[in-house]
Amino acid sequence: MSSYFETKIEFLKGVGPQKASLLNKELNIFTFGDLLQYFPFRYEDRTKIYSISQLNASMPYVQIKGRIRHFELTGYRNKQRLVAYFYDQSGEIELTWFQGVRWVLNKIKKGKEYLVFGKPSVFASKVYIPHPEMEEFQNSMEETLHLQPIYSSTERLKSKYLDSRGISRLQKELLINALPNIREILPKDIIEQYKLISKPEAYRQIHFPDNQSSLSKAQFRLKFEELFFVQLRLLKLKLTRFNKFRGQIFKNTKLLNAFYHQHLPFSLTGAQKKVIREIFTDMKSGHQMNRLLQGDVGSGKTIVAFISMLLAIDNRAQTALMAPTEILSEQHFRSLKKYADPLQLRIRLLTGSTKKSVKKEIQSQLESNEIDIIVGTHALIESNVKFKNLGLAIVDEQHRFGVAQRAKLWKKNQDILPHVLVMTATPIPRTLALTLYGDLDVSVIDELPAGRKPIRTLIRFDNNRNRMFGFIREQIRTGRQVYVVYPLIEESEKLDLKHLMDGYESLSRAFPEFQLSIVHGKMKSADKEFEMKRFIKKETQVLVSTTVIEVGVDVPNATVMVIENAERFGLAQLHQLRGRVGRGADQSYCILMCHDKLSNEAKLRLETMVRTNNGFEIADMDLHLRGPGDLMGTQQSGLLDLLIADLGKDGEILHVARAAARELLEEDPDLKYEKNKNIRTHIKSLHKNIINWSRIS
Repeated sequence: MSSYFETKIEFLKGVGPQKASLLNKELNIFTFGDLLQYFPFRYEDRTKIYSISQLNASMPYVQIKGRIRHFELTGYRNKQRLVAYFYDQSGEIELTWFQGVRWVLNKIKKGKEYLVFGKPSVFASKVYIPHPEMEEFQNSMEETLHLQPIYSSTERLKSKYLDSRGISRLQKELLINALPNIREILPKDIIEQYKLISKPEAYRQIHFPDNQSSLSKAQFRLKFEELFFVQLRLLKLKLTRFNKFRGQIFKNTKLLNAFYHQHLPFSLTGAQKKVIREIFTDMKSGHQMNRLLQGDVGSGKTIVAFISMLLAIDNRAQTALMAPTEILSEQHFRSLKKYADPLQLRIRLLTGSTKKSVKKEIQSQLESNEIDIIVGTHALIESNVKFKNLGLAIVDEQHRFGVAQRAKLWKKNQDILPHVLVMTATPIPRTLALTLYGDLDVSVIDELPAGRKPIRTLIRFDNNRNRMFGFIREQIRTGRQVYVVYPLIEESEKLDLKHLMDGYESLSRAFPEFQLSIVHGKMKSADKEFEMKRFIKKETQVLVSTTVIEVGVDVPNATVMVIENAERFGLAQLHQLRGRVGRGADQSYCILMCHDKLSNEAKLRLETMVRTNNGFEIADMDLHLRGPGDLMGTQQSGLLDLLIADLGKDGEILHVARAAARELLEEDPDLKYEKNKNIRTHIKSLHKNIINWSRIS
């Protein structure tokens, strides 16, 4: 924006080196630009003065005006409290302080008129205000009542008078000279089309709003611009990739037709057919496909992946499927082999456990084009694994791999990049998908195969444990298997949780006639694989585990998922765990075991699980409750480093901003027009690794 915003914070009046050092360490505020973009996290409504008779305990923070009739100290020594009897024309209320009593005593006086701000509470059926803010009332205050910004602070900052009010004072000082230095980056036509207020006005109103309407306009302006630049970057990447990277053209469909008409073991759903058409359009286009395939657990992504492979194989290209674990790789290998064998396709499995001699054989066959389909783990991206012609690279549960790891697979072809299909069973809310994967084309399988019974989800409290044990026993006696998942491995003093080892012992005592497996993250990989395989082979009836079984294990015979301390899990995780059952034709169950006392949010999470099996509905609710944070299991290189926008709440603004970015690039793909000069300059001035293009400093 300008060098003004790069000025070190210590040079702002009222800061100095000592406070600057604290602001650096505590809030990551180093420059004027950082402070300007340190936004309030909420606002207190100081625009209205209530009468005492209007107050009740359900109200948020309120303001009242009146006088102190009398005050008194009650209690003894360190349990002393100060009570002031405060009145106006409508009635009287008690103001109470449990801390800082002496300091307050020196400040307040009977008979003087005060403006009081606080949160009404109730005790013994009586409304009172604990620890209110108080200041002597001046007539001029009536004209300056406003929405007061509240900034996050820390104990160390508060000790140097940099609480919310202290930060507010700094913002007021900064804005005097900052506003003239803020320049517009967005073109005039976008500002007019979307009725955006000016950028300097947006910054003034975000910190010191005149009223609720002005605040809303400021928030919309700043959120729009932030999301506009995120989307502009992603759409520009997509455009560049589309124009720059050629893709092999796959037109032959002989093999595909043979499979579809003679060997397909079931009918495809409408959603699967739609996704296959989208993939085929990409692979015939002459441009490299880069597509994300989202499908809820059990929606049939594997058959879509196989049919996509057939198109590549039909055109004399090889295909690869990479999965994050050996068990998942083996599972994919078995599934694909069933489809590949009738067509006499050559399919191999390559993992870290593959013997050296077999590895060498596979490597040789890949180079000489004697393998059509290779399935494996990270072993596929080792430097000595070379392909004759890799036409399609598929990555399952792609968020479990780093960007660099995925890129190694893409670069296995020297001349022309393979088509890329990344798959995930983690339903991603649309707003998050557009931000994490806005440069990819997104396909969604949002329909379960016919005949699949919805999983029944039940909430059970600790006092129902014996009933739950009885149900498990019934299921195992009919030949079924059971998962029991715990949130912790070892006992925690802070959290009253049933920990894994305690749970394993109590289950062993409850079911002496059955065999149990145990799996957790601290075990060696080989031991984990051994225990999982015992369960898959039906040698054990109960698998006691932490969340390591969250993704990928497919045991059609397992029909019960018990989740202990379910209130401690996020919605997305609960849904992923539930997806481990319901893989076969039998009715499956998910039992959410929890404590009697639940927070409102925990109740909402558990009730959502009971109400719906739809992963996308659950993902939207999870995003709303938790925010984007780390929903995908990995922070995406700053992609979610948003300063003011909230993907859980600002979906509509995101769609508007994306549409604006798309329109701009359609008209001016290289940003050469004079009206887009500021956008072009702004983008060039930023460090290559900074994703958030809306930062002003």
